[in-house]
Amino acid sequence: MTRPGGTWHNWGRSAAVRPVRVERPRTPEGVQRAVRAAAAQGLTVKAIGAGHSFTGIGVAPGVLLELDDMQGLVSADVETGRVTLLAGTRLHRIPALLRPHGLAMENLGDIDRQSISGAISTGTHGTGTGFGGIATQVRGLTLITADGEFLRIDETHNSEMLPGAVVGLGALGVVVEVTLQCVPAFVLSAVDAPAPLDATLDTVHAQADAADHLEFYWHPHTDVALLKTQQRLPESAKRHPIPAFQRWIDESVLSNGVFGVFCAASRVVPAIIPPFNRLAVQLTGDGEYADESHRVLIHHRNVRFREMEYALPAEHLVPAFQELRRLIDERGWRVEFPVEVRFAASDDLWLSTATGRDSAYIAVHRYWRVDPREYFGAVEQIMLRHGGRPHWGKLHSLTADQLRERYPHFDDFVALRDQLDPQRLFGNRHLERILGA
Repeated sequence: MTRPGGTWHNWGRSAAVRPVRVERPRTPEGVQRAVRAAAAQGLTVKAIGAGHSFTGIGVAPGVLLELDDMQGLVSADVETGRVTLLAGTRLHRIPALLRPHGLAMENLGDIDRQSISGAISTGTHGTGTGFGGIATQVRGLTLITADGEFLRIDETHNSEMLPGAVVGLGALGVVVEVTLQCVPAFVLSAVDAPAPLDATLDTVHAQADAADHLEFYWHPHTDVALLKTQQRLPESAKRHPIPAFQRWIDESVLSNGVFGVFCAASRVVPAIIPPFNRLAVQLTGDGEYADESHRVLIHHRNVRFREMEYALPAEHLVPAFQELRRLIDERGWRVEFPVEVRFAASDDLWLSTATGRDSAYIAVHRYWRVDPREYFGAVEQIMLRHGGRPHWGKLHSLTADQLRERYPHFDDFVALRDQLDPQRLFGNRHLERILGA
């Protein structure tokens, strides 16, 4: 389907564009036709999944390809655990597609609205010192290249490209299929508990190493960490999920309804933020339960926000966090959204934020109607002093020259881009800033 371009906004309302036209292909061959037509007309092309990146990485001034109709399972091999999905498949649909085969994704982020191609292309990750980001589960992918051809990249086809193509930023071509290495379905046993912030920081690395998955949230203006600790169990393990009514209270009423009203009100009366945050840590973050892995890892968030996240060498987490804490106090800011801390294992993907080093992540957020620039800018300087790398799908100010210093394979990726898209058919202004013209 083709239609004239209206105005497109990303989820966080931090990027917008009015493309020349919007196309909604239903098959990989439909993507191929759209790419060839755009190239013949001298128009750039960008593919969009859920639009959940906060940067301008998906802004398409030429042809915008919506992949909403390209969802579903292409194939599944129970013996190897390999599954192939159409690129537009939303993460929240994947558990149901895998369940008949007794499989699950090894790890997930804390939001599942993204498409699988968007999640891997921007380096979306979950948490766990023994687990990489979603991109580390990729064993192959298929691109439509700038010359309108199919390009298969996996362990037996163009394998030298795989470490560069997985976290591809949408700069190498349009991903139409993704092959994942899945694992047998499993249960997660979870404990959510508040703990003193200082004691948490003193022991956070030991706690993270002892758990399969660990993250914590800190509401500014409090001295409490909300810890989420999870252990993996066999699929046959007994489950005791959060009761449906309690989940509705926690997610729909408190985390989204009440919190949304609070965020809107705090723009007018910032003084309510510290007492509300102190109340929030008393009302949330306490419970024990066990359920299917995706039901434990995922959180449903409807309150719109903007986010910046940096990956640090794991050993720099605590000093960087303490600087952030002091910064908020010294500036007298009233910050309504919590700070989130997560972990990931080292990997060898060229543009993964965890490439070559075990990593800890610090994410900061602001309500979408609040200008985040002063807060994010000051936090960013702390992250950079501690060797931080910005999440590709979240707000940051870095340019190609600065990023080159932080990624050992940055120039290898640029060379691959030059090979696959020398005329920048898949480029836009954001990619010019972060990769060079």
